[in-house]
Amino acid sequence: MIDWSGYIGLMLQGALVTIELTLMGSVLALIMAFLAGLGRLSRFFAVRALATAYIEFFRGTSIFVQLFWAYFVLPFIGIQLTPLQAGVLALGLNVGAYAAEVVRGAVQSVGKEQYEACTALNLGRWQRMRHVILPQAFLVMLPTFGNNAIELLKATSIVSLISLADLTFEAQVVRAQTGSTLVPFTTILIVYFAFALLISWGVRSLERRLSRGLDGVRA
Repeated sequence: MIDWSGYIGLMLQGALVTIELTLMGSVLALIMAFLAGLGRLSRFFAVRALATAYIEFFRGTSIFVQLFWAYFVLPFIGIQLTPLQAGVLALGLNVGAYAAEVVRGAVQSVGKEQYEACTALNLGRWQRMRHVILPQAFLVMLPTFGNNAIELLKATSIVSLISLADLTFEAQVVRAQTGSTLVPFTTILIVYFAFALLISWGVRSLERRLSRGLDGVRA
């Protein structure tokens, strides 16, 4: 008879690492999404080119290769990262490249009349973007941002390849020590699903609040 009490502790530790990866990776992805997405709308060619290069590179190469580069190759040029740092960097940059196109598309979806109204009010480019365009565009971005966050959550499982003790890594440890595949992998299947539901619920709640606030401003 297997005593699962100790193994449950391992799985909980792995779940905490997965949460940490998801939160920090999402923050980095959000920052990169806005930098690159708005960069593609810049008036300056160099900024547009740099943003486009980032987006196309990280969308066009494998997340596995990016993770291995961050952890195994960067030390050759003097950049030493911990497994957690490498995981956050690879996940954040990869997902941020996809989310950047969401930002660009959402900003461009704002009606032309909004820009004309800003011009009539003599608002500068930054004032227009901050006070008028982005608040409306952000509401459009939210559903896809939620999908991106869930994709990032699921992608955290790859960090087990660099021996970071996340949920998937700990499930493999439990499987090796107990010989049971059903219990640990069914457990992490349910945990990943529960985390994804929490993300979806959080995004929908934020979307409803922002929508009510935006309707109040328009009224």
